[in-house]
Amino acid sequence: MAAGAALYYHPGAGKVSLEAVVPSSPSLALRLSQSKVLCVSSSRWWMRRRWEGKASSVSSRARARASARPALFSPVAMDWQECTTELEVDVPCSVAYQCYSERESIPQWMPFISSVKILEDKPDLSRWTLKYEVLGRDVEFSWLARNMTPIKNQKIHWRSLEGLANRGAVRFFPKSSSSCRVQLTVAYEVPEILAPVASALKPFLESLLLKGLERFATFAKERNSKIPQA
Repeated sequence: MAAGAALYYHPGAGKVSLEAVVPSSPSLALRLSQSKVLCVSSSRWWMRRRWEGKASSVSSRARARASARPALFSPVAMDWQECTTELEVDVPCSVAYQCYSERESIPQWMPFISSVKILEDKPDLSRWTLKYEVLGRDVEFSWLARNMTPIKNQKIHWRSLEGLANRGAVRFFPKSSSSCRVQLTVAYEVPEILAPVASALKPFLESLLLKGLERFATFAKERNSKIPQA
């Protein structure tokens, strides 16, 4: 049986002594005395088991703290999709540009936009609401958008600041003095509620955008017919 050594402190004598001990069992036997044990040096087996025990305890506590600690960030990564459609419109670029610049009129021709309200104190900002049945699901979204600096008669573009994440641009290309090509591009983050039908969402929305441009063409032609011709 392995021998060990114990370091004792004797209060009465005020000294420390190192004395050999022989354990009578696999665990270390400590001598009964009035001395206080400062440290114990026993077999390597006992020291290794003691260290492994501490390490296991520390590891268990660390795992418990980690599982109890709330996650600071648990983002759900959603895909972005981009849709583009275009249509030739029988009005000049200037007329098409002016009609599309009137954001609060957009619900008159875009099927899924139910309302657009320009902020009175910040005219470059507007609140949008979308209500529509999308692939058998009734959905409603809203967002705050900022109109970026436009290029007159050429480009209008925007991006959302809050709510449904999206951005887009409308570009106007002259075809003749009385017609132009209007190109509409919209990019959006697929909402979680529509994630199961994401693969069918893009062609569905592109068809809606085209329908919107067709209605826009009618809207713009009616507006153009009311403009006095030189």
